[in-house]
Amino acid sequence: MSSSPAIAAASAAVVALAVANRVLYKLALVPLKQYPFFLAQLTTFGYVAVYFSILYARYRAGVVTGDMLALPKRRLAAIGLLEALGLAAGMSAGAMLPGPAIPILSQSFLVWQLIFSALLLGRTYSMRQIIGCFLVASGVILAVASGANEGQFLSEVKFIWLALMVASSAFQAGASILKESVFIDGAKRLKGRRPDIFVVNSFGSGFQALFVFLLLPLLSNLKGIKFAELPAYLNGGAECFLNVDDSLIDCGGAPFLPLLFILVNMAFNIALLNLVKMSSALVASLTATSAVPISIYILSLPLPYIPHGAELSSSFILGGVVLLMGLIIYNLPQSSKKQSKIE
Repeated sequence: MSSSPAIAAASAAVVALAVANRVLYKLALVPLKQYPFFLAQLTTFGYVAVYFSILYARYRAGVVTGDMLALPKRRLAAIGLLEALGLAAGMSAGAMLPGPAIPILSQSFLVWQLIFSALLLGRTYSMRQIIGCFLVASGVILAVASGANEGQFLSEVKFIWLALMVASSAFQAGASILKESVFIDGAKRLKGRRPDIFVVNSFGSGFQALFVFLLLPLLSNLKGIKFAELPAYLNGGAECFLNVDDSLIDCGGAPFLPLLFILVNMAFNIALLNLVKMSSALVASLTATSAVPISIYILSLPLPYIPHGAELSSSFILGGVVLLMGLIIYNLPQSSKKQSKIE
């Protein structure tokens, strides 16, 4: 366990990067609003390049072994498919949703994670954790319900975009549970030694890139783009990303905002992994959770390229408070004896 000052510094870095990551997620979709799948493709291939570079360095250093690299890839392929679906669904919905709605709806991840871990891993949970999960679900429902009345900032948003954002969290939660199963199965195959996290992330990202590419015809068709028009769509996305003069739509903010999002997102993931290594998953989870209300507040303000901001309704704010309470209750520490019985 690292020293308290080091953990405090790492926690502060995670909070700052988590807030920046959520805000830039929305801002990156402003210039590429018509090309969310292009941004998904670009982000995914960025992950592949960085993760495999780190994996190679760790293999050369002897941290990653040949046996780890030889682990079965079937579950990793499933992880890649789920993350591709989650990324595409999330970016499609994120381009259409008001900024403050994104961090709220994304917290349904915890609910899906609890369900999938119970179904796929046979996990059982304490009453405290179930109550925390119930509060998270209640907070999401209250926030979504804020758009049911005329004049609220979600009132003009179609239900399909809300559902897609929640579905994106479901796909990502399923991928996280499969990753956990890979570590459990890998420990058995490696005689008690768990696979290096970059083995899972690298191959998972590689399969994710493959599936994002393969799903482009289907996903673009859902957006009303025929398969024959796909090359033109990708070319248009590239022109918009590069913000060339020939672009038919306003792509103000590109390529700076999308690139900044990709860099900050990678930095956030690395910082979160570093905090888990220095302290525990519990500390990392609580630290990342603290960024949710800060992100909601910032995304409600007028921002560059989103000058109008969003007026938060009382029910939306109440939903955010209930959700945060649920996350805190879910992550409260419990005795090691109880923990061993439950998990």
